[in-house]
Amino acid sequence: MLLDRDHLRVTLRNIVTECRLGLHPWEQHPERPTRLVINIDLFRTVEPGPLPEKDITSYDSIREFIRTFPSRPHTLLLESLANELTVECFKLRNVQACRISLMKPDIFNEVEGAGIEVFRTRDSWEAKK
Repeated sequence: MLLDRDHLRVTLRNIVTECRLGLHPWEQHPERPTRLVINIDLFRTVEPGPLPEKDITSYDSIREFIRTFPSRPHTLLLESLANELTVECFKLRNVQACRISLMKPDIFNEVEGAGIEVFRTRDSWEAKK
């Protein structure tokens, strides 16, 4: 069970990128990508006491994947991006769960942003395969 152990949270906070993304007609203009704010939390179990220096969770591969977003083909749904990011998160073997938040800050004039957040566990993700 995920909650019966100590955990470490590794986080990537407020990553701002652009992506061709969205269902609305104004989001589908090829020369006007959508600004996207991404937050990712990776959760892994740890033993009580000091964490050994060699026992790290490197988020570099996730950051590099996000850096490809401006050159991606158009994606209709944030949920599709969240699924792809989940795959990247679980490529890190010691990650047992991830929380992914995707926010479009410029989608509507009257709101600060619109988006989604998912929390996925490795066990449930792998069970659906």
